[in-house]
Amino acid sequence: MLFTRVQIAAVVASFLLAVVLTLLVRAFAQRQGMVAQPKIDRWHKKPTAMLGGVAIWAAVVITYLVFSYLRIIPDSTYGRTIINASTFLFMVGLVDDVIHTKPYQKLIGQIMGAAFVIYYGLSLPWTRSVSVNMVITIFWLIGITNAINLLDNMDGLATGIAAIGACFLTLSFVVSGQPAEALMMAIFAAALLGFLIFNSHPASIFMGDCGSLFIGFFLASAALVNVSGGRSRSFLPVLVVPILVLFIPIFDTTFVTILRKVSGRSVSQGGRDHTSHRLVALGMSERRAVWMLYGFAGLSGILALLVRQMKLDMSLAAIAGFTIVLTLLGVYLAGVKVYDESEAELALKGQPLHAFLVDVSYKRRIFEVLLDVVLIILAYWSAYAVKFGAFSESTAWNLFLRTLPVLVFIKMATFLVFGVYRGIWRYTSVEDLITFVKAVAVSSILSMLVILFAFRFQGYSRTVFVLDGLLMFMLLAGSRLAFRLFRKVLPVAHDGTGRRVLIYGAGDGGELFLRELRNNREWKYSPVGFLDDDPAKAKKVIHGLKVLGGSNDLVAVCRAQRIDEVLISSSQMSAQRVQELLESCRAEDIVLKQMRVHIEEL
Repeated sequence: MLFTRVQIAAVVASFLLAVVLTLLVRAFAQRQGMVAQPKIDRWHKKPTAMLGGVAIWAAVVITYLVFSYLRIIPDSTYGRTIINASTFLFMVGLVDDVIHTKPYQKLIGQIMGAAFVIYYGLSLPWTRSVSVNMVITIFWLIGITNAINLLDNMDGLATGIAAIGACFLTLSFVVSGQPAEALMMAIFAAALLGFLIFNSHPASIFMGDCGSLFIGFFLASAALVNVSGGRSRSFLPVLVVPILVLFIPIFDTTFVTILRKVSGRSVSQGGRDHTSHRLVALGMSERRAVWMLYGFAGLSGILALLVRQMKLDMSLAAIAGFTIVLTLLGVYLAGVKVYDESEAELALKGQPLHAFLVDVSYKRRIFEVLLDVVLIILAYWSAYAVKFGAFSESTAWNLFLRTLPVLVFIKMATFLVFGVYRGIWRYTSVEDLITFVKAVAVSSILSMLVILFAFRFQGYSRTVFVLDGLLMFMLLAGSRLAFRLFRKVLPVAHDGTGRRVLIYGAGDGGELFLRELRNNREWKYSPVGFLDDDPAKAKKVIHGLKVLGGSNDLVAVCRAQRIDEVLISSSQMSAQRVQELLESCRAEDIVLKQMRVHIEEL
């Protein structure tokens, strides 16, 4: 059992206290007019009470002090340090909520809090230099604090992500043999969950800067305890566990910072361009977008716990795989439009360098090349791991290290020759997959020949190269098909402003037409279904849309489905047949268009 019954009572008390205090603070904020008004660069649409951070802070501090006084929470210098420093940051945020201080003044407060934490012995032991570790720790504390602040952009998002991070830190403390810190984090997580009841969509209260600074600094400081005061001193847990536990705030902050820099926007300026906003722009509901990010936070937390138990090479492979998935998702979301075209042009006006960075296609190719280098290493390592087990100082793994540069050189050269980098990911087709098969097969054969002549193939396993080829193809094809997968997993919901269209022709041209309509949302078309003269195609389904009938059903289908336009997908239809369709559409006041070199109205 993680905690005693009395300690569990402390966790429950924190939750209940947060619920009661949130109700009181919400009523007080509404009476005093301390509410957040809707703004163009903010997400909420109605006035919402502020100062929810007061309830979170009070619930944590009161519970911790009372149960520490009763000696139910074991005495902990680190625990007191975190409580005191985070309280100071809470005060800094509260002052900002009340009188709106300047950004540099808040930054000074964060630096002061960081100095207090470092003075009491908490730091990230990432290097052998104490002074360098101090500098890194300051950046860590300030970075995570502001990352939580930036993440507070949608109802329940920052609170829920912080609660998930706190739960995994609790488990990590238990594993590390730190019961006092584990109970402290459990109390903190319980208070967040109590507040989340009122902060979830639709939120009736926001935490404000006093809450986001308190929560962010608390989490960042607690992560320091986990790596600087725990029993595990191996390199990888010390390096990546705090990052993985708080990966989603780090990812979102990095994502927004890069995109705002590239598009010429101020990083510190508020906006509706965060990961959560882009998911909603794709058609997800606000609640579903938040829960999806909760899921990623949970996965990164589980990975943080597993890293403690796995060997170094397996941990690195798991982290690489998780990072690749999120990177691909980030690249996909970067293409989602969250601003009007006029607004985007205004942001880029007078900044040709940024426009150059946005428009030039070689950036995408550089990303593909770097990704493939990682995939080649990951596939080759996986093949060796399947054949020989985890990495060790054995002959087989020494051969892996000797031949890895050779494989990277040969495969990258082969991919280049076979045209792997000529395609566009969103249009990856069967022909592209055939190209991948050829490139992977030839590169694997060439690799074996080179190793045969250079190393006489002594000690090498041919099974490894077969596994490597299979894994390489799966990773290569999977990465290229990722965008199409994202479009399936993250379907675009129609906003009701586009024109409802019926595609005439359920053959190859119709299928191609449908894909183009879905890939070009700016055309404002909402495909409803197909018509086709072939009776055998009736009721068949193409990419989720039914063939609703034949030519004789045109008028009935258009009336039943409230069709605005009919699009003829074939350019080979006879003029007489087109004229018949045109007369039927005119009678129903429906526009008829035909695909030729371009779509033209008839």
